[in-house]
Amino acid sequence: MTFSGDTITAEITDIESGLQELIHRGYQFVHPCDANGEVLAVVGVRVHDNVVDVVRLNAEDDVVATRMPGTEEDILEPEVWLWRTSGDAVSVLTELLDLPDERTPGSLYLPETASKGCWVPGRGGTSKWLAAG
Repeated sequence: MTFSGDTITAEITDIESGLQELIHRGYQFVHPCDANGEVLAVVGVRVHDNVVDVVRLNAEDDVVATRMPGTEEDILEPEVWLWRTSGDAVSVLTELLDLPDERTPGSLYLPETASKGCWVPGRGGTSKWLAAG
C-alpha cells in the first residue's frame, strides 16, 4: 500500500491480494448459487455513507464493479449507477480500490440519506441483509 496525501493506493498484483484488500476495507461477500447449489459468482458488497460498492467476479477475466446510490433496490441489477467498470480481475479490483471513499454532499446523484445496508440475493431464492459497518 502506498499513501499519497489522503489517498491510499493498494498495489494489486493478483486476485488474492485484491480480495484481501477488499476484506480489509470492509467488503462482505456472498456467493449466489443456482437451483442446484452451483456457485454462480463471488460478490463483494460494501455499504458506506450514501453509496453501495459492488464487485461481481464471474471468472478471472469477467469481473464487474459498480458504485451506486444507497437507494438502489437491486444491487446486482441497479437502475442507476454512479461508476462502473469491467474486465479482468486485477484491473477491475485496482480501479475499484482507487475510488475515493468520501461522498459528495448535496450531489444531484447521491441522496443525502445514508445507507444502513442492502439486500443481496442468497441461496434458494432468499435474500440476505448486509448491514453497513
